[in-house]
Amino acid sequence: MAGMKIVIPYKPRYPEVHATLGMRRFCVLVAHRRFGKTVLAVNHALKRALCCPLAHGSYAYVAPFRNQAKAVAWDYLKHYSAPIPGRAVNESELSVSLPNEARVRIFGADNPDALRGLYFDGVVLDEVAQMKPEVWEEIIQPALADRRGWTLFIGTPKGVNLFSELYERARREEAAGNSDWAALCFRVDETGALPAEEVERLRRELSDNAWRQEMLCDFTAASDDVLIPIDLVSESVERKSYKEGDIRHAPVVLGVDVARFGSDSTVIFRRQGLVAFPPLVLRGVDNMTAADRLAQEIAAHSPSGVFIDAGQGQGVIDRARQLGHDVSEVHFGGRALRHDIYANRRMEMWAGLRDWLRAGGSIPDDTALKSDLSTPVYGFDAAGRMLLESKDKIKERLGRSPDLADALALTFAAPVAVALPGNVRRKARTEYDLFGTVGGDR
Repeated sequence: MAGMKIVIPYKPRYPEVHATLGMRRFCVLVAHRRFGKTVLAVNHALKRALCCPLAHGSYAYVAPFRNQAKAVAWDYLKHYSAPIPGRAVNESELSVSLPNEARVRIFGADNPDALRGLYFDGVVLDEVAQMKPEVWEEIIQPALADRRGWTLFIGTPKGVNLFSELYERARREEAAGNSDWAALCFRVDETGALPAEEVERLRRELSDNAWRQEMLCDFTAASDDVLIPIDLVSESVERKSYKEGDIRHAPVVLGVDVARFGSDSTVIFRRQGLVAFPPLVLRGVDNMTAADRLAQEIAAHSPSGVFIDAGQGQGVIDRARQLGHDVSEVHFGGRALRHDIYANRRMEMWAGLRDWLRAGGSIPDDTALKSDLSTPVYGFDAAGRMLLESKDKIKERLGRSPDLADALALTFAAPVAVALPGNVRRKARTEYDLFGTVGGDR
């Protein structure tokens, strides 16, 4: 488009944002609802496509779902590109071709195969929090490599996930002087995008969590139906003051979540009292190997209880018993001990995990674990009992199975006795202490 002046019907509301986007290769833009992210991103992609110095420029706007992408971005792309002489619209493939042979196309992350094998000079990823991590890591990144393409990540916080990880990375890279990255954040009380009276109405009518998340761009806010708020998870990570003497009388408990599918992991989590230790994560191993590793953990830590998910763990359970170890199989969908409150065993274990965190539980600083814990939402069954959303539903949103959190939850499957040394008879606990402590010693 050299030598041709083209004016599109767009007046930037945030010219300083466009200036930053033009200088940085990877930009993470966190903004409140109704900020105008989509219009800004579509026009940025359109301008970069018009000015593309390479032959056959290729640009993409990707939303979590194709229908969503079409609904929020397609009309904008057609509208703002309409004044460009010779532009061609393809309704079936949701693309606009420009006279310099560059093309801007709309995609949905729900069909990642449509993105495979393509190259891109620039990509907008909208509502990244709802995308599976592999869309960025395994598809988009390689597609940018040969032409050193750029990416604009846009969205509103939804807890700990790919979007929060990218924002934190952008902040770190920018602070370290890496000129490829930029982290931008715009709260509703900073932008003036909405009238003051409307901002005040939203502040009054939204729940505290919704206000913090949707309008103040707070990654630590949680949806009202989230079982374990991210605030609670973050607090538990910061608890580093426990010493060995604080937990030495508490029983050691192991929780084992066995992999269901090829992409899942077998996780062995060890907890003693109010401390959960870094988990052992086994990828790509068979049941016999997993059982042998479990046997090593049992020998090293002498647990008072070993709880294994029976859904996929029967082979591990059988092998562990064959080796002479006392292990308990747990059916996630089985009857809860408090069946008047919880719809099944899995909900009960997760509730126990939540209460343990509230009581001062300490967990490792692991991004995947934090995301696993703060993602599941809960509801109620027909009998009014609490019910956690299914593992498959969680996997759809996380892009992976919550193996780490399920393994930790398994350490709350049932009361345990205290293992005593030598030939001293094992002392049964007469009063169940959910947190695995004895005699009030924490």
